[in-house]
Amino acid sequence: MSDLPACPECGSEYTYEDGAMLVCPECAHEWSLVADLANDDLVSIKDANGNVLQDGDTVTVVKDLKVKGSSLVVKVGTKVKNIRLVEGDHDIDCKIDGVGGMKLKSAFVKKV
Repeated sequence: MSDLPACPECGSEYTYEDGAMLVCPECAHEWSLVADLANDDLVSIKDANGNVLQDGDTVTVVKDLKVKGSSLVVKVGTKVKNIRLVEGDHDIDCKIDGVGGMKLKSAFVKKV
């Protein structure tokens, strides 16, 4: 069988390539092969309100967070600039003024 993805509209497995586009012969839906491959690799990380986060965003902490192994606390409302998204349980890598580099869970921040 073909290693092309199924049609996103009707689910047909009989898709074929037409130049840079993929075409479904059953429902005549056309979509970009490049966009389809990019969407497969994309894992969306969402904040506490359900907004999709991206690298370089500015977020605000929504809950007091104790820093493990220290007596420091990251207070509610702390603004964190220029975040970087990473894979794992703690999916935000950032630097916080007065605390330093750390990882945060996206569930405890909201996009500004």
